[in-house]
Amino acid sequence: MKRVELFTDGACSGNPGPGGWGAILRYNGVEKELSGGEADTTNNRMELSAVINGLKALKEPCEVALYSDSQYVCNALKLGWAKKWRANNWMRNKKEPALNPELWEELLSLCEIHKVEINWVKGHAGHPENERCDRLAVAQSQKYQGGTA
Repeated sequence: MKRVELFTDGACSGNPGPGGWGAILRYNGVEKELSGGEADTTNNRMELSAVINGLKALKEPCEVALYSDSQYVCNALKLGWAKKWRANNWMRNKKEPALNPELWEELLSLCEIHKVEINWVKGHAGHPENERCDRLAVAQSQKYQGGTA
């Protein structure tokens, strides 16, 4: 299996509001930047979208070292929360539905294809790739501000 690094970040202005995501894939020293956004979304949806789109860009099963500043994404994957939510029909507990079930479903499916190692990084702390992903995400979110997109 090829070993790939995936750096991701999401941004949202207003939460909910215009949002964007950014991802950097690195394999053998070669990098590919990906980004996108939505007019009306949340920060967590953008964090998930960054990881999903990064994994979807891979053309074959890979070992992926994921670097994200989202505790929501990292903990839900690393601690098994997302799998529990899926097993409980997308309920966090008896009363609260899990948020973003369609995105979690897609991400969990991708994690069954790829071997994903989760690495949490502190956001806005000078991590070069995280800072680049943040710039990509913010630039995408700005495309949707003021209803111009």
